[in-house]
Amino acid sequence: MSSRSRQRLAVALIFITPAFWSVNYLIARRAPGVIEPHVLALQRWLTAGLLFCFFARTELWAQRRLVLADWRHSVVLGALGMWICGAWVYLGGHTTSATNIALIYALSPVMIVVISRLWLKEPFSAVQACGVALALAGVLHVVLKGEWAQLAKVQWSVGDAWILAATVAWTFYSLLLKRWPSPLGDGARLGVVSLAGVAVLLPFAAWEAAFSPVPAFSRAGFELALAAAVLPGFAAYLAYSVMLRELGAARVSVVLYLGPLYAAILAWLVLGEPVHGYHAVGMALVLPGIYLVNRRSD
Repeated sequence: MSSRSRQRLAVALIFITPAFWSVNYLIARRAPGVIEPHVLALQRWLTAGLLFCFFARTELWAQRRLVLADWRHSVVLGALGMWICGAWVYLGGHTTSATNIALIYALSPVMIVVISRLWLKEPFSAVQACGVALALAGVLHVVLKGEWAQLAKVQWSVGDAWILAATVAWTFYSLLLKRWPSPLGDGARLGVVSLAGVAVLLPFAAWEAAFSPVPAFSRAGFELALAAAVLPGFAAYLAYSVMLRELGAARVSVVLYLGPLYAAILAWLVLGEPVHGYHAVGMALVLPGIYLVNRRSD
């Protein structure tokens, strides 16, 4: 595949990947009382990690010495992307609102753009910055349900600290994937990082399994973990790695702004929740914003 074709694929994935991630919104809503956060994250990433490793088994065996030599980077990425981002959002969701979660996560693309420009020296024009601002306005319009005055009435709680930590972790996970290049392919690298994340998650999941009244293993819990592993885990993280490699962290960051819009559509299709006018307004702002950020690929 030519370089231009790879870039076109990466741009197309910007509009596909949020559909995978939006499944996690439904899982997060159904998980409380069914499966604990760290147990869910452990089962999710163990399953996804084994999938990655199965498909990349030949490469992983051939590059096993490089895998062992690079274990520190894998553990850091696993802790950021699979432990903090994988479990702390569920923890925060127990004591904060969906609105607060969305508001805090809206900071992540802005943080990625700023830090990638300063640290990774990625080029980013004024037009692209306007695109980020436009997309940010669109997602905030959806989060606030079109009532911007509600922004002054937001109540903050201790759960917001968990969400903020997860947001910062996702920012640095995205940047370090780009900062620390690997000789491994995207799938092989994610297999190693996922299993490193499982190792970090293990003691926390064991504590939950030992002391929580919620059973660690149940059919309903495993079904949630399996769904989280396949779509927002295996498919979404692989697509995100491809986009990062081809487009850079700053240009890919706006993919997060499609999440609330796709989640609204999925909730309408699966849960029967209504779609409102503010969703259409948000989409009308987010899509041009994403175009402006990525128009260098044309």
